[in-house]
Amino acid sequence: MKNGMKRLALLCMALVPLAGSVSACQKRSQVVNYEVPKEAEHTLSFFGNKYEAVNVEVIEEIINGYMDQNPDVSVTYESEKGAAYFDSLRNRQQTDHLDDIFIVNHDTTLEFAADGSLADLSELVKYVPFSEDMVRQMTSADGKIYWVPTTISAFGLYCNLDLLHAHGCSVPRTLGEWKDVCDFFVKKGVTPIIANNDISLKTLAVAVGFYPLYEKGMQEETFAKINRGEETLSKYLLDGFTLIREFCDRGYIDPSEALKTEKTSDDLEIFVQGEAPFMLTGVWAAERVRRMNPDFSWRVVSYPVLEEGAVLVINPDVRLSIAANGENQELAKDFADYFLKSENLWRFADHQASFCPLADGYEPSMAEIQEIAGSYKKQVSVIGADSQMQFPIWDILTETSQRLLAGQQLEELMEWMDAQGGGRWKKRLY
Repeated sequence: MKNGMKRLALLCMALVPLAGSVSACQKRSQVVNYEVPKEAEHTLSFFGNKYEAVNVEVIEEIINGYMDQNPDVSVTYESEKGAAYFDSLRNRQQTDHLDDIFIVNHDTTLEFAADGSLADLSELVKYVPFSEDMVRQMTSADGKIYWVPTTISAFGLYCNLDLLHAHGCSVPRTLGEWKDVCDFFVKKGVTPIIANNDISLKTLAVAVGFYPLYEKGMQEETFAKINRGEETLSKYLLDGFTLIREFCDRGYIDPSEALKTEKTSDDLEIFVQGEAPFMLTGVWAAERVRRMNPDFSWRVVSYPVLEEGAVLVINPDVRLSIAANGENQELAKDFADYFLKSENLWRFADHQASFCPLADGYEPSMAEIQEIAGSYKKQVSVIGADSQMQFPIWDILTETSQRLLAGQQLEELMEWMDAQGGGRWKKRLY
């Protein structure tokens, strides 16, 4: 066992959600503890949603590298998978048990910053060469920075190349081509698109609805109007959800199956069986798909939702935040500074099959996602949860998608969605 590993307390298991008391913390699954040296005078706790081995391996390497340089510090990493992670994170925040360092998303940032739970990381960011776009995403209206991205995630259309070619079909490049291929497989008795109950449909809706704003450079102005309640989400997302409804009605997606399909787990298991030509999910799952050893060739491309092209949906992701009232705040910032070193971010992003948020960039090395890299370079993209939206867009769109899959009518669905966001959402970030 490496010396660094001896000093890493790595907790990767499914956890019992916190019940609002310290005693609840004692009801977790088995904890694997590595020997902590006597010289470690300080302990940092790091809570994250990176759970699978391929993701945790590089986190271990970064943690060990930091501890090698700081023998008086021990870092423990604890993880929980999927949506349950954010439930646990909210529990910890509400009961004043936030870890020193933790991962947030767009919606939890809104909640925690409004409650004063997040430390300002502005000084830290001054020394990291983030791209200008990422700095704009991070910076609040009052100039504070409450999170820092370690990757830029993407969402894509996974294509089973062997299955497509066996039927004389090609990877679709436009919406018309995509529909034609889907119609072909529906006639063969195959549901062509594997979708999950979380990110698949909402990112598709965002690609359709928000791309015209980004193309014209109108996203900042438009999102500000939605924030103030001067415009509605449905004005821009109706077309996207209408397309999804069409996909369900035409048999491209099985609503009942999608409603019970968990993201980057159930959907991957179905895709590697090789019976469906397409899957909609996060590009970061590409390494997991490869490790599942499917017996067919595959590729990930941008969403072919335009009449003459495709759109890439991206997100600043694996966002590190630090507890505002934590006893180890300065030490946590020192660890974050180490995590944000260029070589660590490049390596971490590559393991996530994601892009690096630094100005000089770094493309993931996987051959199966190189077309995604091309779209990213050309900036034919939208941000799924743009920080300029001051309401919990990610959670709203998840439930909107699930309601659509459950059969709610579009008009009623859009009314519900508009009632959740924009000017009607009372809890503001700044």
